[in-house]
Amino acid sequence: MGALVKQTQFRNIAIIAHVDHGKTTLVDSMLKQAKIFRENQLVAERVMDSNDLERERGITILAKNTAIIIPDPHSGELVKINIVDTPGHADFGGEVERIMNMVDGVLLLVDAAEGPKPQTRFVLKQAISKNLPAIVLINKMDRREALPDRALDLTFDLFIELGANDGMAEFPIIYCNAITGQAGYGHELSPNLQPLFETILSHIPAPDVDVEGPLQLLVTNLGYDEYRGSTAVGRIHRGVIKQGQTLARIQRDGSLLYDQAKYLFVFYGLEKQPVEQAQAGEIVTIAGLENIAIGETLADPEHPEALPVIEVEAPTVRMTFGVNTSPFAGRDGSRGTSRNIRERLMQELRTNIALRVEPTESAERFMVSGRGELHLGILIETMRREGYEFEVSRPEAIVIENEQGEKLEPYEEVHVDVPESDVGAVVEMLGSRQGEMTNMAPNADGTVHIIYRIPVRTLLGFRYYFMTATRGLGVLNTIFDGYDTLQSAVRHQQSRSIVAWETGVATTFGLRNAEERGMLFIDPGTEVYEGMVVGENSRPEDLTVNVCKKRALTNMRQSNREIVERLARRRDMSLDEAIEYLSSDELLEVTPGHLRIRKRILKTEERGKSTKKQKELLA
Repeated sequence: MGALVKQTQFRNIAIIAHVDHGKTTLVDSMLKQAKIFRENQLVAERVMDSNDLERERGITILAKNTAIIIPDPHSGELVKINIVDTPGHADFGGEVERIMNMVDGVLLLVDAAEGPKPQTRFVLKQAISKNLPAIVLINKMDRREALPDRALDLTFDLFIELGANDGMAEFPIIYCNAITGQAGYGHELSPNLQPLFETILSHIPAPDVDVEGPLQLLVTNLGYDEYRGSTAVGRIHRGVIKQGQTLARIQRDGSLLYDQAKYLFVFYGLEKQPVEQAQAGEIVTIAGLENIAIGETLADPEHPEALPVIEVEAPTVRMTFGVNTSPFAGRDGSRGTSRNIRERLMQELRTNIALRVEPTESAERFMVSGRGELHLGILIETMRREGYEFEVSRPEAIVIENEQGEKLEPYEEVHVDVPESDVGAVVEMLGSRQGEMTNMAPNADGTVHIIYRIPVRTLLGFRYYFMTATRGLGVLNTIFDGYDTLQSAVRHQQSRSIVAWETGVATTFGLRNAEERGMLFIDPGTEVYEGMVVGENSRPEDLTVNVCKKRALTNMRQSNREIVERLARRRDMSLDEAIEYLSSDELLEVTPGHLRIRKRILKTEERGKSTKKQKELLA
């Protein structure tokens, strides 16, 4: 084994921020000022959000790597900064936990007006647990409502609350405006990001590694190259890797395979550059490894020593994925068999290590478990866009047993920001769901910030009712807060569904009758089938309506009246809203072109018998 040496030509950092605090915009500015792009090159905004879903939702879902090279102003040496853009949502914690194995420090980006937010807490906690030094960036200094000193005080309080030691709590502070690419040591900003670059070089430690020892590299991310197949991303912890060399692959279960590093790349800007070799401290991509998995160690064949396997927190929510059994199955999806769905889920397991897939009693259904509704929702939307057709059930919390046989359920820490006028309604709603208030404080913008601890089981489906109660003005974020004793069941007096009576085409006349009872989900002319949910009943019971019924026409005057009749605006549900809406006796039919909520039992008569039987059992 060789001696540990500092690789001063490298810095490896992760960027942490709450959703919409400017993390990806900052990376854009860093890339531009490091002259990564040609002068005449057309560059899209938010270049790190390469995934379509990320651009649409404005969030980071997948961890991505980039790199810049800047000169050290003191030594004149060129230093490569490997940058990892991290997800800001706790549901993608599997990505975050892997990232922390690749970096030596973090940049914590905080909005000058809002201060640190809930999703910042989760990712920062991971960094503090690994004792990674942090640089705090107070962003959006140009906002009219910016209160940078308050944001800084709240950030310091957060560090202390999360258990940071004295060294971590004495973090350097940079003020910046990511959009204009300006930064400064005080409220006055310089014309560029040079203060930030200098602070990274001085505060983020260079990797302290053994370059002479036998190779060790932990695979922390996977990708796919159109020409070279599967790619593995990881940081070299020890030794040197060369293109074409033989590797020992130590799998998660300890078994040993031998393979070859056919292609070797390092990051520069948004591109991967081929290299002949790379040494400890560098983050590399290796292509050509068949069936490689996250958590494997790539090592020297003569000294195959495994690195600690990446451990992620267990899933908290699960739902079934199954073959679409609706009357409209096969209309617009090209991949709908159980084999198609199973192969796709198995493929997802290779890169999404926070996911679990288990068989069920039926060969056509699979139990899929994840870190939250958003985690599973992103998978559903991704499969839908790839041409898959399937049906999913209502999410449910995963209950576990401890060593004493006591049942435990997952809890979330819920952070809500609401107008003062809505505080009473929100407090009542969360209290009725077994929530326990832990803090309430006014925000600078006149809203109120409330923190609750609440079981995941009672929180499922809450977001829709919360947004309705606050007229879309409320903001809700959740963070996993561990397991606790299973509480008694709670019944929510919530609205139920308006269900189609027969298969056909919905008419204005038929929908008019349904509209009098609640909110519609469909327009006239929409094809429906018996058992399909077409609206939300304002009463706590299902209502079956013939929405295909036509008006009896006796003269032209009545026919014209049918044409000019107008219905109230329907509720156009997104995938997330549809998942939240589901009751235990409903399924969501997911196809590339449609989202249809339906009853598990489609036949009206059979559904009535089942409901009657359940009531008798409860009695």
